[in-house]
Amino acid sequence: MSSITTDMAQQYSDSQKLAARARINSKYTVAEVGWFPWVAGRLPLRSGDRILDIGCGPGWFWAAAASGLPEGLDLTLADLSPGMVEEAVGRCRALTLGAVHGQQADASALPFEDGSFDAVIAMHMLYHLADAAKGIAEMYRVLKPGGFLAVTTNGSGNMRRMYELTTVFGSLPSDPAASAFGFDTAERLMRSQFGNVTMAKHLARVRITEPEDVFLALTSYPPGDSASESQLAELRDAVARAFEQGNGVVEVEKEAGLFLSHKTVSP
Repeated sequence: MSSITTDMAQQYSDSQKLAARARINSKYTVAEVGWFPWVAGRLPLRSGDRILDIGCGPGWFWAAAASGLPEGLDLTLADLSPGMVEEAVGRCRALTLGAVHGQQADASALPFEDGSFDAVIAMHMLYHLADAAKGIAEMYRVLKPGGFLAVTTNGSGNMRRMYELTTVFGSLPSDPAASAFGFDTAERLMRSQFGNVTMAKHLARVRITEPEDVFLALTSYPPGDSASESQLAELRDAVARAFEQGNGVVEVEKEAGLFLSHKTVSP
């Protein structure tokens, strides 16, 4: 597993640490269509669908995408962190989605009956599981026949120039999420469980102009969040050099994708 999955209770008790990483994407992404609306436009949702968002985090996806979604959805927001569930429910109940429920849940042992949902959505969360195949099997179990699983994750090249800076901590020069559960793993495990999978890539890049945002993002998760003073100083120097080389800008390609699998209807 990636180091980003270490100490989940501290990392995700609320959205503060996650926000430091998300700021890079929300503030600096250059794309024809933003990430959340792009994902929402590819989900085959229908009015009245019962949806499980597992690993919902603070509910940012629904807040950003609500205007483009069908009306009358029945949404269950689930996360291992009670703090995340509380924040997500508060945010989503202010939207015009339909019914909104909250549930603390472990993705590896979902507390729902077989065939409970028309759709299960797992956005950038399967890399947190010790056994992603078990999590996908649970998602398959709670889907109705004909329902779909939507998974998002990153590819191995995602923002590599930025992640190369973490080598001062002894980390690999790549996105830790993609190392734990990247494109190849998503395709293989979803196809193994469902027998089908389709994938689409979001075309985007980030053009970062504030060195401090890079520093805060890279020190928001292990091992950066417990780095020594000398390591932090070394990281600041590395970040400064990267911006100097880019004439005040660090520009990197993003590599994020959406995988869809459908649960077949028995004859």
